[in-house]
Amino acid sequence: MPVQENGNASDSELPFWKRLTLEEMSTAEWESLCDGCARCCLNKLEDWDTGEIVWTAIACQLLDDESCRCSDYPNRTTRVPDCIPLDPEKVRTLSWLPGTCGYRLVAEGRDLYWWHPLISGDAETVHEAGISVTGRTISEADVAIEDYEDFLVTWPAERPD
Repeated sequence: MPVQENGNASDSELPFWKRLTLEEMSTAEWESLCDGCARCCLNKLEDWDTGEIVWTAIACQLLDDESCRCSDYPNRTTRVPDCIPLDPEKVRTLSWLPGTCGYRLVAEGRDLYWWHPLISGDAETVHEAGISVTGRTISEADVAIEDYEDFLVTWPAERPD
């Protein structure tokens, strides 16, 4: 990588997520920030008194548990009205986005983890690193809402070592 006289790589040599703001990214660049973990597709519960958010192992009905991708991404907000599509403002304000989320990391000025496909070059590393939800969820279609508390988990909020 070329180095300028001050010892820093030239801006043109930096990956897009280190040179552009979230707002400056193209649609393709924005979409590639998603690491495919699907943690954001898990149902969360909020304590009305404290505002505390807790995670469940219950996934959106559209989540393909094997691939960790939405089975109807273009129509997700129509089919699942409480689906929250991410944009730069939401990335900066949603407290429940996992600390491993590529969008959140970039918004906070931090780098992506080694297993992120933009770093590793392989979409499978997010699964190999144990970051994705693959094999750990149950569909919301199979759980009554009054039973959600039976499926509380802590792992979606954890960061890798």
